[in-house]
Amino acid sequence: MFEKLKKRWNLTSNLQVIAILVVFSITGYTSLIIAKPILEFVGLPQATTNPWIYRPLRILLVFPFYQVLILIYGWLFGQFEFFWNFEKKMLSRIGFKRFIKP
Repeated sequence: MFEKLKKRWNLTSNLQVIAILVVFSITGYTSLIIAKPILEFVGLPQATTNPWIYRPLRILLVFPFYQVLILIYGWLFGQFEFFWNFEKKMLSRIGFKRFIKP
């Protein structure tokens, strides 16, 4: 069932695949949950803010939280090395390559 992911991610067990998928799920959900109250705190509640302003701001806010949370949750689930390498690869693809030491 998880053979493709194990091969692609260079993992050794199905439990690692499950842990990594759980970390991705929890991280995405948590970063979305955190962004909403922060926008409300700065005076941009979803109910009264134009969606063309609110949604891009929320996405911009979610991104840094996601980067930090994925490492924290990866560490908690014993998969820090996988997520550290994942982060370095992802950040280099979006233009932060000069900030990442090989």
